[in-house]
Amino acid sequence: MKNILVTGGLGFIGSHTVVELHHRGYNPIIVDNLSNSQEEVLNRLKKITGTQFTFLNIDLVDFDKTRQIFSDQIIDGVIHFAAYKAVGESVEKPLDYYENNLGSLINLLKLSQEFRVSNFIFSSSCTVYGQPDRLPVDESFPKLPAESPYGKTKQVCEEIIEDYCKSNPDFKAISLRYFNPTGAHESALIGELPLGIPNNLVPFITQTAAGIREKLNVFGGDYNTPDGTCIRDYIHVVDLANAHIAALEHAEKMDTNYDMFNVGTGKGNSVLEVIQSFEKVTGISLNYEIVDRRPGDIEKIYADTKKVNSILGWKAERDLDNMMKTAWEWQKSLSIKE
Repeated sequence: MKNILVTGGLGFIGSHTVVELHHRGYNPIIVDNLSNSQEEVLNRLKKITGTQFTFLNIDLVDFDKTRQIFSDQIIDGVIHFAAYKAVGESVEKPLDYYENNLGSLINLLKLSQEFRVSNFIFSSSCTVYGQPDRLPVDESFPKLPAESPYGKTKQVCEEIIEDYCKSNPDFKAISLRYFNPTGAHESALIGELPLGIPNNLVPFITQTAAGIREKLNVFGGDYNTPDGTCIRDYIHVVDLANAHIAALEHAEKMDTNYDMFNVGTGKGNSVLEVIQSFEKVTGISLNYEIVDRRPGDIEKIYADTKKVNSILGWKAERDLDNMMKTAWEWQKSLSIKE
């Protein structure tokens, strides 16, 4: 059984990937500093899988503590999720984002080299494309200037990995450029759990529907889109988790030692379409208001998924209605517990 180090493994995408790794016969080792997650997620993972996973509360920016992970554990591969990820916050706190997102990656690559760990999957983002000139976006598109420090960190991290791969031919790495993950596990035991006010659309929708938030702010109604609101490619988090396993398996046998893949559905939905889907599957009318644009947001983006479909043999299976339904079931489970 292969041991996979999952950084940020108690977070939204990380926790779902831990479950899918377990289902596929891997042994996930979870590292998380709990800056944007909760240790309670460990118990929820045990309820889903029946397994108590190894958990290490470590900040990856601390090189010595991170080195101890590699010294104490046998690691066969790394999936690196741990990063600050809020676009708006990155505009306000750029140095925090550069220090955390670049520092943690550099430490992991140094230690992968020292301990001869050669399979590395990086959690990247479609923000590396900036605001593309045409759609859908495929992997050959140039990286335009990022719209936020968060986006810049993802661009630079990819470049660091690619440069490292050029100097280490035995090292295999894949960057997965996510579009917009949402939804929740069908058990309603894990899902997106933002601390404080959500930065992402769907948790704000579900919290508004649950009465936790008074209303939902839709940032911008004057974009050059059919209904004036931003368009994104929303992908179910379980589909995204399975893309990481497909990437792990591919990395071991690929001819080159670095590649990147878009991970999305290939379809764009506007903010208002997401709201309408939620209202349809739940029967709840949302209190929302269109307000000024938010700094750092791009107008529209969605993926060309031909490469990930053909090379990794992966394809998104769950639609927007399923994302809204599972996200709402997750929110209701939280409300019951509270």
